[in-house]
Amino acid sequence: MQAILALEDGRIFRGHGYGHPGECQGEVVFNTSLTGYQEIATDPSYAGQIVVLTNPQIGNYGTNQADNESAKPYIEGLIVREFSPISSNWRSEQVTDEYMERYAVPVLAEIDTRALVRHLRTYGVMRGVISTNVEDPAALVQRARNIRKMDGTDLARVVSTKSVYAFDSSDARNETGDPLLSKELVLDPKERKLHVVAYDFGIKHNILRMLTREGCRVTVVPAETSAETVLELKPDGVFLSNGPGDPEPVDYAVKAIRKFLGRVPVFGICLGHQLTGLALGGRTYKLKFGHHGGNHPVRNNATGKVEITAHNHNFAVDPDSINANEVELTHVDLNDQTLEGLRHKTLPLFSVQYHPEAAPGPHDSHYLFHDFRQMMEEWKG
Repeated sequence: MQAILALEDGRIFRGHGYGHPGECQGEVVFNTSLTGYQEIATDPSYAGQIVVLTNPQIGNYGTNQADNESAKPYIEGLIVREFSPISSNWRSEQVTDEYMERYAVPVLAEIDTRALVRHLRTYGVMRGVISTNVEDPAALVQRARNIRKMDGTDLARVVSTKSVYAFDSSDARNETGDPLLSKELVLDPKERKLHVVAYDFGIKHNILRMLTREGCRVTVVPAETSAETVLELKPDGVFLSNGPGDPEPVDYAVKAIRKFLGRVPVFGICLGHQLTGLALGGRTYKLKFGHHGGNHPVRNNATGKVEITAHNHNFAVDPDSINANEVELTHVDLNDQTLEGLRHKTLPLFSVQYHPEAAPGPHDSHYLFHDFRQMMEEWKG
């Protein structure tokens, strides 16, 4: 099956199609992770995006339900150098090609992904269309130009849960292939003394696993839930999740966060970090090609240690817009000096731009979940 990628600037890449035949469109970004293609595909933060994977061979270890980070893939399409037609792993339940077809995800393979990534790094991420209809590339380029831009788009309410639910640590979603996340760390539900209300802006399952492993009972609420409704649940802490799109249109969450300040401990990740920055009076901006991958070096300013971290974001908080008298800038990206973490100096609130729960990925930042638990315990007194 022939397939084509048409970018909005007119650049064309031709290759072979796998997965779901047909067409998809979205913002084209690249991810430098060496493994974890299934977790990437099922990360809701990729809603509205086509993902290019820089690792040359993808699909070789198949797929299984335990590695899903959400109920289904959220990527619009996948682009790889070599797509394996077979799977070779004892955990595999389904060949990756069949998995992508099952969830209607088109895959473009056998193109020069190095050239594509270099193009995106040089000119920035751009809109694109993958299609198995290769007869009129010019029409595809025009369709790419007509795609709605990510700037100004609120996707959090699109991917969020529609109803409140309690995360059950005995649920199959709490099982993971990561041997470092021992089941012995999962406390009996009766032993969970802390209640965390987690906002779902596109939350990943491993975040929920990590919170339960810290002895928390977790209630997940929709993105547009008011602060008053959350406070009625009597949480010991509020968690702000990752998610897709531009943080600025998510003004309903910013308003809620401001009402939490000084009333309950707050911990934010990724989009939750950006929303925290906005709630504290800061500004956000879009990066040229974003941060996507499992090997980004971030310096913890308090300890001087460098953490290897997983990232997936296109927007960042402007550090110059944050009031330094009230907020400490705790982490910085060593690749481009972007702000990666902040903590309020007097109120129980902190957030990070990267993903400390990375699955798969480095475990350097797991301590942040311990910090959140400690903050809640101290606040509870």
